[in-house]
Amino acid sequence: MTWLRPSPRYGAAFAAALLVLTGCSSGASGPRSTSAGATPASAPSPDPLTWSTCGKNLECVTIKVPQEYTEPDGTQIPLAVMRHRATDPGRRIGSLIFNPGGPGVPATETLRNLPRAAGTPGAFSPAVLARFDIIAMDPRGVGGSQAVRCLTDKQRSDAAGTAFDPAVPGGRTLPRLLRDAAAFTDGCIRHQSKEFLASLSTDNVARDIDQVRSALGENKITYYGLSYGTVVGPMYATLFPHRVRQMVLDAPVDTNQWFGNSLPFQHDVAVASERTLNAWFKTCHTEGTAVCPFGAGDPQAAFDELIDTLEAKPLKIAPAKGTTPGGELDGAMALEATRALAGDQHAWPLLTSALLAAEDGNGTPLYTLWNSVTVSPFPVPTAMFEAHTAVRCADWHTPSGIAAHRTAATKAVAEARRVGTRAAYSALNCARWPAPNKDRLTKPLTGAGTPPALVVAGRLDPVTPHHWAENMTRTLDSAVLLTREGVGHGSYGSNSCVDSAVDAALIHGTHPADGTVCETDTPATTRPLVSANR
Repeated sequence: MTWLRPSPRYGAAFAAALLVLTGCSSGASGPRSTSAGATPASAPSPDPLTWSTCGKNLECVTIKVPQEYTEPDGTQIPLAVMRHRATDPGRRIGSLIFNPGGPGVPATETLRNLPRAAGTPGAFSPAVLARFDIIAMDPRGVGGSQAVRCLTDKQRSDAAGTAFDPAVPGGRTLPRLLRDAAAFTDGCIRHQSKEFLASLSTDNVARDIDQVRSALGENKITYYGLSYGTVVGPMYATLFPHRVRQMVLDAPVDTNQWFGNSLPFQHDVAVASERTLNAWFKTCHTEGTAVCPFGAGDPQAAFDELIDTLEAKPLKIAPAKGTTPGGELDGAMALEATRALAGDQHAWPLLTSALLAAEDGNGTPLYTLWNSVTVSPFPVPTAMFEAHTAVRCADWHTPSGIAAHRTAATKAVAEARRVGTRAAYSALNCARWPAPNKDRLTKPLTGAGTPPALVVAGRLDPVTPHHWAENMTRTLDSAVLLTREGVGHGSYGSNSCVDSAVDAALIHGTHPADGTVCETDTPATTRPLVSANR
């Protein structure tokens, strides 16, 4: 449920788009199953880890784990693990395992990029880095842990074209969407076994974490999870409560919904994303044209007109080394980039600037940012999409009948007018998933027996709505809810009040009062980064 974030969160893409907007880029151009799951046999204790240096203060290793824990001596699969050593080893507390979300985001890649991720949700503070070895494990089927592959390079390239219609639920006709789903799922089986695909469930990921814990020689672990990582954490705490020292869950998923019917789940995501887009519209209108000139006082109408115009006549984008591969920016791409940018109030100035540029015939900023949306709540043709889908399908209970999907699509479009078309039919791949996981664990993830968890939620989160955090706090046997005001997905690392609370929880095991609210550090504004020449 996580994607690469805008503003500083977009890293190089943000810088490239800003260069374009300021005229400094040489390439700017153109206009439930109710089962509690099978009880696994005892997995053999893993051997101690032999680390190899793989970067500044980074060590890497590959560990083999059972593909199925009900068959501990059967097929073994590799997991990529990375460690960032505590910078103050004399005061080291232990190992902190984290999952940055997705599903599909490689934790090792995230850990390697931490020095360049200041101000990004999920970025650990110097105080936490000093006291813990940070452990990143790419979940099975993700990154260096035998990443799932379902599409050929040509199929992925074709999917990234301009064949989506933002006015049509799902972006294409239903027969075409069904053909696409068949091609995708057939490709998954061609590239890996059904047994491996069926093993990608979160309960197995949690068991994998315990294998890593054992290999590290740790009696207990500290855990931080972001977005989908908040499914992994409660799963681990439920299966291995005596192994949890402290746990922080940031931008939490309602785990009861995650293992239930995927259609209402996706509907909640669409509505949450629509709300953040509407928040941008409202703020732009309230700030007035002197601050936000896009739309001359009516940004919603101007945005809809821009999407229609781009869909009718896409803007040509010239290739620029280090900035964009070139291509076309159509309405569907502009809508997706806008949806992602609107989901983080820190990116609102960039969004305003990019929309103004597109209005003036320069689509490169929006196109560059569209290329940077690596994981989305809804299908996008990116390298992480295969793993993202495979993990969800291993966990989700998705209706197989098309009528249920058609009803859900109609509801999504009615309640989320712009984003609903993106959410429509987005679970079709799971509806025909060829590797059902019949013994996945779906009982309530209560974490009974663990210390109280700190649950951190944004008031307006584009992916994990606030009521999911409230539900998680009720589901967990013991939890404290901390709310951050403002728009954005993930809070730790980007809000000083939240940072202090999370650091205290991770390091000292202390929590704020349940229901505490953190204000935003900087008020949201839609003022463009670059003055409009109008």
